[in-house]
Amino acid sequence: MKKIKIIIAVSAIAVVLTGCAYSPTAQEIVANLKGSFAERGPAKLDRLDQTALQLTCSEAAESGKDLDKATREKIESAILASIPYPVDGKYIGDWKEGEKIAQNGRGLQFSDAVGAANGANCYACHQVSPTEISYGNQGPSLLKYGTLRGVKDPASKDSEAIVKYTWARIWNGHAFNACNGMPRYGDAGILTPTQIKDVMALLLDPTSPVNK
Repeated sequence: MKKIKIIIAVSAIAVVLTGCAYSPTAQEIVANLKGSFAERGPAKLDRLDQTALQLTCSEAAESGKDLDKATREKIESAILASIPYPVDGKYIGDWKEGEKIAQNGRGLQFSDAVGAANGANCYACHQVSPTEISYGNQGPSLLKYGTLRGVKDPASKDSEAIVKYTWARIWNGHAFNACNGMPRYGDAGILTPTQIKDVMALLLDPTSPVNK
């Protein structure tokens, strides 16, 4: 009888250990998450579906390795080539509106109205205006963004390269760092082109407090 009890106990331990060692697949995790939430307003379940790039970056992270140089450069070049620039050639909007967008962290939440304007929540990761004392440091400081890059007139030919770079960076930052965490503001439809122009003005307009 004692021998039987020992065998049962060992078997039970083996079952527990096997259960602890089980690692669900990415598909199973997503299925479980989708089963735990319901769509409401602008908050849709398709947010849980990774893009091909996100899957590639996740697989690299799980393996503990960075993307190899050739793969990374191929991805970045393809994304950069796909970025749409303003057809009218105008990149700069109103920096005052851009500051409102940078301060606004709302948008695409279940409690928001469908179609409502989203914010960029720039201050969550960056120092932007010198007068704002609450900001994150996950991203680099953007103080004097235009000044440090020699932008005196964003509309001039001399500023074209940095202006287009800034637009592309906001539209889809993966064009410059394949697996970075910056939101794809234009590519993912978070901000409209008009809103991006306003954020561009905040960063590049010489009259913006950012460049004072």
